[in-house]
Amino acid sequence: MNLVIDVGNTRIKLAVFELNTLKELFVVTKKTLRKSLNNISKQYNINNAIIASVTEIPNELKNYIENISIVIHLDQKTNVPFLNRYETPDTLGVDRIALVAAAVTQFPNQNILVIDAGTCITYDIVSAENEYFGGAISPGLEMRLKALHKFTNKLPLLPLKDEEFSIGNNTKNSLYFGVINGVVAEIEGFIAYFEKENKKLTVVLTGGDTIFLAKRLKNSIFANSNFLLEGLNSILEYNLKFINE
Repeated sequence: MNLVIDVGNTRIKLAVFELNTLKELFVVTKKTLRKSLNNISKQYNINNAIIASVTEIPNELKNYIENISIVIHLDQKTNVPFLNRYETPDTLGVDRIALVAAAVTQFPNQNILVIDAGTCITYDIVSAENEYFGGAISPGLEMRLKALHKFTNKLPLLPLKDEEFSIGNNTKNSLYFGVINGVVAEIEGFIAYFEKENKKLTVVLTGGDTIFLAKRLKNSIFANSNFLLEGLNSILEYNLKFINE
């Protein structure tokens, strides 16, 4: 069994895989981490693990993975199943590395655009030859709402609201209408741009706002909120082939 660990700033995701099949997902905080690790130990025989982190790894998690036979700490030097053409590969985030790995593993020999809609929205393009070239980064939905409040004197701070607006008929609705439809238009614009450059483009949407945005997009996309975790597991499986030779 494989344990995939994604350590974020506020949440930790623990995903148990059997080869390429996701068996169970735990989304925890530092306070609930111990309980989930105990549950995993009782239910599964974990032999391998991969960990990706954007912050300090909790000591409890460090101690746990010490007892796992093979552990990969994902960074820019980890072996991956694609050719990295990024101009500054050492600055490429581990989240984007994992997403590209998932793309080439699940959609081999295809031109792929991966859109990760979270705190930021990232766009990553992969060629049918498994070459990664880069993409774009822009503010996410909640970041745009916060920026409109922070950098103005009178606009309110609004939570993201899952509601349809035909037009902004007051200040709050104008903010929602502008931000939500602005992001949708941006995404559709990027898809159209990359479709001109890449024939038969496969588009994957993932991230925390996947469901929110998927139902508002007109383009044909694959929506998968676990795409990053699946990418981490594919990197682990890819490296296990070399380790076990």
